[in-house]
Amino acid sequence: MSEDRYEPYDFANRRHIGPSPEEIRDMLAVVGAPSLEALIDETVPHDIRVKEPLDLGAPLSERGALDRLRETANKNRVLESLIGQGYHGTITPPAIQRDILENPAWYTAYTPYQPEISQGRLEALLNFQTAVSDLTGLDIANASLLDEATAAAEAMALAHRVTKSKANAFFVDENALPQSIAVMRTRAEPLGWRIVVGDPFKELKPEEVFGALFQYPGVTGAFHDFSEPIAKLHAAQAISVVAADPLALTLLKSPGEMGADVAIGSMQRFGAPMGYGGPHAAYIAVKDAHKRALPGRLVGVSIDARGNRAYRLALQTREQHIRRENATSNICTAQALPAIIASMYAVFHGPKGLKAIAERIHRKAARLAEGLASLGFEIAPQEFFDTITVAVGPYQGLIMKNAVDNGVNLRKVGRDRIGITVDERTRPATLEAVWRAFGGYDLVYRDDYPESRLPKALERQSTYLTHPVFHMNRAESEMTRYMRRLADRDLALDRAMIPLGSCTMKLNATAEMLPISWPEFAELHPFAPADQALGYAELLADLSQKLCAITGYDAFSMQPNSGAQGEFAGLLTIRAYHASRGEDRRRICLIPASAHGTNPASASMCGMQVVVVATDAKGNIDVADFRAKAQAHRDALAAAMITYPSTHGVFEESVREICAIIHAEGGQVYMDGANLNALVGLARPGDMGADVGHLNLHKTFCIPHGGGGPGMGPIGVKAHLAPFLPGHPETGGSSLTVAASPFGSGSILPISWSYCLLMGGAGLTQATRIAILSANYIARRLSGAYDVLYTGAKGRVAHECIVDVRPLQQEAGVTVEDVAKRLIDCGFHPPTMSWPVAGTLMIEPTESETKAEIDRFCDAMLYIREEARAIAEGRMDRSDNPLKRAPHTVEDLVGEWTRPYSREAACFPKGAFRVDKYWPPVNRVDNVHGDRHLICSCPPIESYAKAAE
Repeated sequence: MSEDRYEPYDFANRRHIGPSPEEIRDMLAVVGAPSLEALIDETVPHDIRVKEPLDLGAPLSERGALDRLRETANKNRVLESLIGQGYHGTITPPAIQRDILENPAWYTAYTPYQPEISQGRLEALLNFQTAVSDLTGLDIANASLLDEATAAAEAMALAHRVTKSKANAFFVDENALPQSIAVMRTRAEPLGWRIVVGDPFKELKPEEVFGALFQYPGVTGAFHDFSEPIAKLHAAQAISVVAADPLALTLLKSPGEMGADVAIGSMQRFGAPMGYGGPHAAYIAVKDAHKRALPGRLVGVSIDARGNRAYRLALQTREQHIRRENATSNICTAQALPAIIASMYAVFHGPKGLKAIAERIHRKAARLAEGLASLGFEIAPQEFFDTITVAVGPYQGLIMKNAVDNGVNLRKVGRDRIGITVDERTRPATLEAVWRAFGGYDLVYRDDYPESRLPKALERQSTYLTHPVFHMNRAESEMTRYMRRLADRDLALDRAMIPLGSCTMKLNATAEMLPISWPEFAELHPFAPADQALGYAELLADLSQKLCAITGYDAFSMQPNSGAQGEFAGLLTIRAYHASRGEDRRRICLIPASAHGTNPASASMCGMQVVVVATDAKGNIDVADFRAKAQAHRDALAAAMITYPSTHGVFEESVREICAIIHAEGGQVYMDGANLNALVGLARPGDMGADVGHLNLHKTFCIPHGGGGPGMGPIGVKAHLAPFLPGHPETGGSSLTVAASPFGSGSILPISWSYCLLMGGAGLTQATRIAILSANYIARRLSGAYDVLYTGAKGRVAHECIVDVRPLQQEAGVTVEDVAKRLIDCGFHPPTMSWPVAGTLMIEPTESETKAEIDRFCDAMLYIREEARAIAEGRMDRSDNPLKRAPHTVEDLVGEWTRPYSREAACFPKGAFRVDKYWPPVNRVDNVHGDRHLICSCPPIESYAKAAE
């Protein structure tokens, strides 16, 4: 046997599988199963089980996997990229790379729905919102969107929601990014909106549109003052959107100063590598009047129980779960980690540093233009920031080849022009290489100040980044300490188990994370020539093949960069399939009442009508109701969306029957992949009858959550749907485009690929078995103290279980929120609260957690149950007790103590570590105060002392 390989079972226990073989035996004894296979037989219906073991090849050792990844990375050829078109070379300050991007305290954190244990990342995201708001000159910004093209589509949808215009068309600047136009077309078509592309100064007819988007600067480098067309839009009661480069805004008049209602763009050049397309934080900012129409997440400032300032997610943070098919967006995943990097980049450089970077870029662009003009080439525009377009006539191909030979990538524009975009990484030698490509062999870069090519009328006069956080001492010692202080305020997976149902917070192995920082993966432009991305092509092909083997689908698209975008893309694929068969009338989508809120929101965005299907008393889909509604809508039935195992954590016995019912009536089955961690190696969606479904690579396949993003939601399809998978203007394919990049967030795909390489088929299958064992172990340990609401036919749960907390409220007035906050005192991130059933906790331990950590969690839950019993029996005060006051902070250890329970009971409950205890930085956050007094940017320094007023 090669020294680079291990037996699958032994290897799996070294890294991704927490319990040791001895602990597995002990857990089986508690569960009451003679063996792991016997437990799986009692849990997973036999009629969906795979007949053959999952064969992905033997697992590799860490060294073997990293060698394979290095070999693959070396097949990518990273040239100096001057392609631009929304993607730019940038320099990630090493302190930020090491202390944020490569730090598990940041990348293993969950979405900050529990604010008391998320104050660090919430502050960083508030800094992001403040920077965006300042640069754009608008009142309020959200905490990031998936990419610039998605942000453009969301801005269009926002415009339609808030406009008073009755028009049904949206105008798009012909100089907008091609990928943004493509995504906007995809978003508009199902909703019956018309996209009009043209010259905003000659072809815009404000009375005929509900809004318009202007690119600033445009893709060809030109930029204009859009004040006049914006004013005309307002006169027609239409909405204006400006897509702006945030670095250019350090030098140029802001969108807000032009009167724009909305600004969108990408923060990629604030320290995030191009990464073959992502992940990158997009931004959206709006006037105050439109703040309640903002999609996605919004960080606000509130107070805690002591009146101290505290951050939280505000307003419509999860509106798709509340409004479902009436939601205005299905955005669930943001780009939290890239947004945090962007915010730290702004803190690190400050306003003067950012302006200096922009000025250096502009000087190099101006020097480049001077040199090319001296060679006799016609340059346009005459006024620009970082991008020029050069007329080259019939020599386009020759010059492009010369550029590559000189180590530089340029951009084709039409048949006779070449686009060039200078960025932060552009060096004098790069410009000299460009001149050589154009025949200027004798030109030498001069390090002086060329004449500015910025128009005087558009030079920025207003201030930005005035808050003290952007003016701190930027010595690396102080920056490092600031990042450490924020990290210490949070509870992430590197500290404790995060037992969130439906979210699969599992190990993100260090060996899998390392390659994302390698230049061969990190610094490749997504539109680089295909022969320069052979390593990515190999990785994508092999990962797709492996995912097909795991799921039973026949083809995959990696383009969707979140699970919700995967839903949207999958339903669009179904819609296109029906249209190709002349069945456009099929617009009904059946969705169970228990489904994820993004399911009905995605269906609505695809122009489908949602028909809700009932669930029975056991939490399963009501098959009779499902059949009746499928038959009632047979002529218009497009699809059904189901989650398997169910959102109640159960393997439903009727899944094949449900799929057959839909197919019999001409519909297609979309299977949500949120719970795939319970299926890998045991059952395949494609074999059950699913036609299409997304996978959450940020769940099942080890891409970390990053505090709320990045995510990846690639979709798999059966062969008949493959022709309708998303395409892209840069690579061709279908007209459906759902992301700015052809392959979504390309640079994080090596994580999932290396996970498959390290585990092999046997390791992945074992991980699934242990995930199911761990969930059943928790269910059994908590039984008697709590009711487990839903189980399968033989009393087993899948990979998660729902624990009923409602009896505690009836007995002792203890709410599910009280239990969740008390778990923080015990050193745990609370499970999913009140979903899919109000007043319950959904718990998912994953295979990564050791028996000791699972037992610590169970001990804490049982201790909390005893505290509730003490309240019910009158041994604790009903309103003043550790549960109602949780979580407790260090401040509770000092000063006067008048509570009827001890400080020790408050701060050191069962499960809490004595030495390494996690202390939340704030007491319970006041959510109502935060929404009534909405502040969504960094408060002025004097307000820090007045937070309680």
